[in-house]
Amino acid sequence: MHDDLIARAETWLAEDPDPETRDELAKLIEAGAVAELEERFSGTLQFGTAGLRGELGAGPMRMNRSVVIRAAAGLAAYLNAKGERGGLVVIGYDARHKSADFARDTAAVMTGAGFRAAVLPRPLPTPVLAYAIRHLGAVAGVEVTASHNPPRDNGYKVYLGDGSQIVPPADAEIAAEIDAIVSLDDVPRPEAGWETLDDSVLNSYLARTDAVLAAGSPRTARTVYTAMHGVGKDVLLAAFARAGFPEPVLVTEQAEPDPDFPTVAFPNPEEPGAMDLAFAKARESDPDLIIANDPDADRCAVAVKDAGDWRMLRGDEVGALLAAHLVRRGARGTFAESIVSSSLLGRIAEKAGLPYEETLTGFKWIARVEGLRYGYEEALGYCVDPDGVRDKDGITAALLITELASELKEEGRALPDLLDDLAVEHGLHATDQLSVRVEDLSVIARAMRQLREQPPTELAGLAITRAEDLTRGTDRLPPTDGLRYTLEGARVIVRPSGTEPKLKCYLEVVVPVATHADLPAAHATANDLLAAIKRDLSAAAGI
Repeated sequence: MHDDLIARAETWLAEDPDPETRDELAKLIEAGAVAELEERFSGTLQFGTAGLRGELGAGPMRMNRSVVIRAAAGLAAYLNAKGERGGLVVIGYDARHKSADFARDTAAVMTGAGFRAAVLPRPLPTPVLAYAIRHLGAVAGVEVTASHNPPRDNGYKVYLGDGSQIVPPADAEIAAEIDAIVSLDDVPRPEAGWETLDDSVLNSYLARTDAVLAAGSPRTARTVYTAMHGVGKDVLLAAFARAGFPEPVLVTEQAEPDPDFPTVAFPNPEEPGAMDLAFAKARESDPDLIIANDPDADRCAVAVKDAGDWRMLRGDEVGALLAAHLVRRGARGTFAESIVSSSLLGRIAEKAGLPYEETLTGFKWIARVEGLRYGYEEALGYCVDPDGVRDKDGITAALLITELASELKEEGRALPDLLDDLAVEHGLHATDQLSVRVEDLSVIARAMRQLREQPPTELAGLAITRAEDLTRGTDRLPPTDGLRYTLEGARVIVRPSGTEPKLKCYLEVVVPVATHADLPAAHATANDLLAAIKRDLSAAAGI
């Protein structure tokens, strides 16, 4: 077994085109680091609907140039099989370690496989790549990004020609093509032949961002902005300047791309502490709202002044605010969200007489809803211009929420006031999440098994009126690994994360509110219920 492991590692080493990972692997072989080698050679990084995502390093269980070249070759073989040979594949990348290398390798593989390849001119937001696919008539697109994962990670996200991310069965078909590649020596990788795009695609994207705003709407709200060490700053500033908003005040420590993300534990606005520098800047400059993007700028976080200090709005709160704003502007078309997002969107759509759809988690599903006008997901993802970008877009979402803040400002109001109105109109929809990050993935499998074998009958004293195992699918949803509990006035969904080693539990309680005066009591009731559901669910899942 030991000899076999070393032999596999040496075969991998002989093919590895990257001097850094070759050196890393050679040292592990020389040191006889069996446990480390076993971990890296225990399988291959699995290609799924999120593409690839994992820790950088040598070996098939890590993100590296060898793994990316195989992924690109598998994608090329899949596109060839679909009759797309000779079509355009457009490639974007963020500012993480190795992203530019992975983008260049992908372009070389596509060129060698008979495709036209075009690479965006520099690290740019993911929505620019999603836009470029349809704008340029590409047959596929690749974005090299690990979004808001830790600095040691990178990833590989695949879109098809409709401009949305892959869904089954495309993921399994691409994975089969990747597995069929015997040796990297079989993958032609010319030194040149692809195109590096100029700024015309970016300029075309920016021209479209104007379309999300209403002509002649107020543009007075002042913002503090953080790019979270990612690639959002230049594009967001350009979009805000075009729109005529006051120039955002930057959180300078986080404004420029830095793959080490030095000021945050995790470069995700939802993580504790990630927004501290933005809050400090806001206390200093007193803006109307804070806007944050995640590192690849497809997500948008919003913070507001509430009861004298700054607080992050939940993704569900921003989702409802944007929906209410679009309804007020007379938007037509389908409103859609993932099953883990707040049911408030359905209430808003119903009252406005608009079609409403629920999908599985992920914009790959939301973007495919027929007649989509607006889609959102509680994890800070919003699609406000589906004709331009069939994915979440943190730039256009930032423009739209700032337009709403400007309109409210003209009325002497702010975003929390509109949230209060929505609670009185539709009931207070309060959401929370129980998210458990694990080192050992078997903890997640064990928790899911425990909930299936010994399902809870009540949570927080509320009877569970319906328990659904989503692996069986429903009349509206394809199968997925998840559990959904419907309670009297509450809802709980439990699922393993698709992109991180986390078990995620999404909680929602709905408390009726008669008047604005009843809001403080309703908030207190909701908070108590959410805390109790969290506690009981933890016990039931054994986490």
